[in-house]
Amino acid sequence: MYTLTEAWIEMFGRLPDGWDGNIYCTKTDADIVLRTNATNGFMAAYTFSLIREGWITLLYNGHEVTLHPDDLFIYSPGMESTVIDVSEKYQGYCMLVDEKASLETPNVRDLVNIAYQPLVRLHESSISLPQDTATHLAEKMEEIISYLHSNHIYKEKILPMLFSVFLLDFQDAQKKAVSNVQTSTRVEEIFIGFMRLLPDNFADHHDIAFYASALNISSVYLSRVIRQVSGHTVMDYINHMLETEANYLISTSELTIGQIADRLGFADIPSFSKFFKRHKGLTPRDYRNQKRSL
Repeated sequence: MYTLTEAWIEMFGRLPDGWDGNIYCTKTDADIVLRTNATNGFMAAYTFSLIREGWITLLYNGHEVTLHPDDLFIYSPGMESTVIDVSEKYQGYCMLVDEKASLETPNVRDLVNIAYQPLVRLHESSISLPQDTATHLAEKMEEIISYLHSNHIYKEKILPMLFSVFLLDFQDAQKKAVSNVQTSTRVEEIFIGFMRLLPDNFADHHDIAFYASALNISSVYLSRVIRQVSGHTVMDYINHMLETEANYLISTSELTIGQIADRLGFADIPSFSKFFKRHKGLTPRDYRNQKRSL
């Protein structure tokens, strides 16, 4: 997947002022959101998009969703996302947070709860906010933008704290809007541990046992925790990472299909092709030819 920095360059050609590769926030319009199609969502980052005026229709993880003013859309790393249509007068905010940087923030549990618990359980990727709450979050995003473009000597310390405040404020609104199932601290720790392990190990380890062993728990217990928190299985997450990285490498690199299969830990090309066709409906070669013909 693209890192946050790589994705931004792919979309806009150069990095903006105030960029540190970890946290960035900006106002958005129709032209800006359409540029995100350059990456199709193959991005190792979380994004929070707050709609203020107009509307936007996305195809996100295979589901079409239309967002209106005061809706907040959450993008989770690696999910395929395409802008289908957007109104000319669209206006909003977007905050982007690098995946690895976000997992080191003090309020990482809040991020995990926001991105993976109620939203995944309810099969939703957005939440409709009361107008005053949306206005409050917009003010927080404006504050982050202000610090990004300032010369404040403690900017690098302030930005993660402001992001944590944003998460807390959003989670407060989220808990009021949806039924939130509480989990124990131990369950959260296991889930966070798994999410930290996955990006660096999915290509080499396709088995549940590796992740369970690294977390010092049984495979059965890990499977139960992941399903409890997210509604998905461990293999769902592993396969999604493999599929996403395969899409990215096939679409953007000059690696041969055999080299991609090897990089993703498959024994041979036939086993990789079988996996890819099961998930995408095309062989890797046909998928590459289709992408290049567009």
